[in-house]
Amino acid sequence: MAAKIGVIHYNWPGYDLEGFLARATQIGFRYCELQVGDVWDGQSRDGEERAAAVRKLVKKYGMEVSALTAGNDFIQANPADLRAQVERCGYLFGLAAHLGTDVLRMDGGWNRNNQVPDQSKWDGLMLEGFLRCAELAEKAQVRMALDNHGVSTNDGDWQLRLIQRVGSKRLGVNLDTMNYRWFGHSLEKIDHFYQILAPHTFHVHLKDGTNDQPRGKSYKGAALGEGEIHLGAAVKYLKEAGYQGAWAAEYEGAELQGGVGYEKCHRWMAAHL
Repeated sequence: MAAKIGVIHYNWPGYDLEGFLARATQIGFRYCELQVGDVWDGQSRDGEERAAAVRKLVKKYGMEVSALTAGNDFIQANPADLRAQVERCGYLFGLAAHLGTDVLRMDGGWNRNNQVPDQSKWDGLMLEGFLRCAELAEKAQVRMALDNHGVSTNDGDWQLRLIQRVGSKRLGVNLDTMNYRWFGHSLEKIDHFYQILAPHTFHVHLKDGTNDQPRGKSYKGAALGEGEIHLGAAVKYLKEAGYQGAWAAEYEGAELQGGVGYEKCHRWMAAHL
């Protein structure tokens, strides 16, 4: 089975959605992860119509949607705000079928404006959010791919414990190969994360770069194969686990204009997947 080589609609300056699809297709990508803003403005209830139209546009360029970014935030001080986040996720779950995907890339929480300064409470809030969403995901027949993103979910051991506690086949991970390093984990520890999470991976971000300080203080993005990430180890563990989902390139290097960095990423993917 040929690898599903895809790309995230992120860091493509100068392109609207159709321009991104045209350029990504020209490079050779056949799958794409879309951002929630591509489909829904966050308030109106015409998302189904918009999602169906976006799916037709994606198909026009010979591509398929591999995942939809949910942009959720479960670290909320007010219980009503947490309920609203869960309800919002439920609405997005319903849009997935109109896009032709069953994968929602999920965050844990961002603690915006320092709403919950006590970090010991973050775990419980995220656990509650995913427990509630698991029921909605089961009804909608979608999968939640928890990203190792930011500072709240950037630990593979914690991600695995969360999956085990939620106890739903609807919760797995979006494995971002660089984010753990951005957070400050050692390359050896990151390889361990790849190995333990491979069986629970629903979606992948292949991303490379360098960083040797906590929370990205020396982070520099790079094209795949040009950074320090052990991409070969990630691919090996995922293939051994039987991963059959999309591999989405995410580029945060300096060659953003014109998709040059993404061209380099595609060449690496074509050669190594």
